[in-house]
Amino acid sequence: MTAAGTPPVSDDVVEARAFTLRERLQLWLISWAGFLAIRLIGPTLRISISVEEGGPDAASLGTGSVIHSFWHRCVFPAVYLWRNLRIGVMTSQSFDGEYIAQIIQKFGFTPVRGSSTRGGARALLGMRRVLEQGNTVAFTIDGPRGPVFVAKPGPVYLGRATGAPLAMFYIAVDKAWVLNTWDRFMIPKPFSKALMRVAKLIEVPSDANDMQMEQFHRELQMSLERVQKYAEANVGKVGDAEFPVLKESSFEY
Repeated sequence: MTAAGTPPVSDDVVEARAFTLRERLQLWLISWAGFLAIRLIGPTLRISISVEEGGPDAASLGTGSVIHSFWHRCVFPAVYLWRNLRIGVMTSQSFDGEYIAQIIQKFGFTPVRGSSTRGGARALLGMRRVLEQGNTVAFTIDGPRGPVFVAKPGPVYLGRATGAPLAMFYIAVDKAWVLNTWDRFMIPKPFSKALMRVAKLIEVPSDANDMQMEQFHRELQMSLERVQKYAEANVGKVGDAEFPVLKESSFEY
């Protein structure tokens, strides 16, 4: 074990679990349906990015060794916005987690299988490896099954182990279909406005004790709540001078 409480990175790859033939067929259908939905709706969205003081540079978002966290309900717009950046994303080893993994893989993400309930230690090693390669990682932090809007502490431990800063974000959509699921999953309607609000960075010292780790976990939770509130309050202003719409060329597919 290292001083940070995380074992050194091994050469083991965090693999997907085995599925039955019927499950594999279902995964194929769901993953391609999800891919096509994001691919068709994504380019129609009017997206703006807003960053808190002390947050990462908006022009470099999705690059470098940074640990991002966001709520599970934002997966759809986040996948489109962060595509083709080789970001490592922790996905659960459940059926639901696997079709999400297959969808995001088609958009250039690196799925790292595991969750707070299964395979978590190995998944953190996989996430650490992605960071050590100079790439960004991201947690759907209230997954895989909730409670909704309650952050788990994984990013804090990974930050202590690696020295990578934590950056939290939320993407609000002004017009969306909200599913009757535990995460209140959002599917943006075509031509909707979307505002991504990014929180100021949190740095976790390598020698942080248990009490400090609890405080950083609380800061993670408060940051996510703060950016969600801001994004939802201001998404209607996207297109104004304060929230200019991104040019598609800035995030080429």
